[in-house]
Amino acid sequence: MTDDDFLRRAIALSAQAAATPGSEPFGALVVKDGQVVGEGFNRSRARLDPTSHGETEAIRDACANLGTLDLGGCALFSSCEPCALCVAAMEIAGIARVVYAASLADSAVALAAVPREKRRGGDVAALRREAGAPIGQGRIPARQALVAEAVTVLEAWAKAPG
Repeated sequence: MTDDDFLRRAIALSAQAAATPGSEPFGALVVKDGQVVGEGFNRSRARLDPTSHGETEAIRDACANLGTLDLGGCALFSSCEPCALCVAAMEIAGIARVVYAASLADSAVALAAVPREKRRGGDVAALRREAGAPIGQGRIPARQALVAEAVTVLEAWAKAPG
């Protein structure tokens, strides 16, 4: 299969999501060595999970199917350009490359008239700017406290065997 074949499957998943209550029209799949190892589409409303994007669902499915947290060497195909949340998940999982169809600008235009109660969108450009900034420098205020207590737990876990 070619990249375009895999991308067409991601678009088909987005169409499936569009027809599924509680879902939004975003689909993705993870491919390793020419084989689909994970698929998913946005189920945020159905699962009451704001992180249930097509890409994160495909990553979860691939990790479960492969029995690993390491998706190094895998490609992700998405019906739409991934948001900052999904890019971060791909980085953490080790996704090697991404192929996408609609850009974020394309989706913003196509979904501009969708009411907030149907789709809880957001300012994707602002999210991208803030996602890499230290906590507290974006829209969400932050306060640090009880550092020593938290570090004690981290250190104990780091020293434990296995």
